[in-house]
Amino acid sequence: MANLDSSKKRIRQNEKNRIRNRARKSLIKTATRQLLDAIHGGDLQTAKSLLSKASKQIDQVAAKGTIHRNTASRKKSRLAKRLNKAAATKA
Repeated sequence: MANLDSSKKRIRQNEKNRIRNRARKSLIKTATRQLLDAIHGGDLQTAKSLLSKASKQIDQVAAKGTIHRNTASRKKSRLAKRLNKAAATKA
């Protein structure tokens, strides 16, 4: 256990940040899962709107510093690629 007041405060801050970051990452995972379910279900119109929603959430989480901006870019690119591939095979 920490002895110094500053160490105790840092422990409290780390715990709050950990909970906040987990919630933000969970939002991204949920949005991604919804998008992939729509793609696998063949509902491309819904998937298109979910892609913009997921992209926005990913950008917001990256802006807060929970994930790196390059990670956010990679996630968005891969989701868009999946949607485009599904649209191409359906057409």
